[in-house]
Amino acid sequence: MPGTKSYNAQLDAELQQEWFIVDGENETVGRIAADIANVLMGKHKPTYTPNKDTGDFVVMTNCEKVVHTGNKRLQRKYTWYTGYTGQRSETIGDRLARKPEDIMREAVRRMLPKNKIGRKMLAKFKIYPGADHPHSAQSPKPFDQWRRSSKS
Repeated sequence: MPGTKSYNAQLDAELQQEWFIVDGENETVGRIAADIANVLMGKHKPTYTPNKDTGDFVVMTNCEKVVHTGNKRLQRKYTWYTGYTGQRSETIGDRLARKPEDIMREAVRRMLPKNKIGRKMLAKFKIYPGADHPHSAQSPKPFDQWRRSSKS
């Protein structure tokens, strides 16, 4: 069709960024991380452009109450290299007790693009272990798409 044009987000002025809030209580980590990654990338909007940051801000509360299926809390391990001989490792349960926000940040980070735009998108993801957050001035609204992965 020679007469049709595809949309490409050009100006930052035409991109309206919103704030959404998610309660992580009783949510499966991978399912909610996929939904959050889609919102951070902007795939839930008709103005999505892959080479622009068209996504919205996401505030997640109660990240220490997320659910893992099966025996992942005891069996799956996070490993990292310290610079010394050997590797450090800890289970998901230990990491959740020590740094609960790192579980969600890593799950979402691995679903975003691995470039400058992906790092900019991840900066718009705010995670808090409790129910309180300092972003009430932005009046975040709940995002309906997360209800599909809810266990209630």
